[in-house]
Amino acid sequence: MEIKILEESKTKLTFQLLGETHTFCNAVKNELLSVKGVEIATYRIDHPLVGVPQFLIETKGVEPRKALKTALKNLQKKADEFKAAVKKL
Repeated sequence: MEIKILEESKTKLTFQLLGETHTFCNAVKNELLSVKGVEIATYRIDHPLVGVPQFLIETKGVEPRKALKTALKNLQKKADEFKAAVKKL
């Protein structure tokens, strides 16, 4: 996975997630929406077979890059918890 920043300001971040699909993008979007201060978190893929996911994050009271890092850490924690639960089976 590679992140390519397209636009960045104090309240807005637009970036691409190269090599990812709806599966990971939906998880990131949902986690972003749970971060305090995130007003808008969405993404689009222009073409289902060859398109690159492009995210838009708009925030109020928190830097978008910091919100993204928080969301990814939370997502990693949930993945680790899921992995531990599966190992117990």
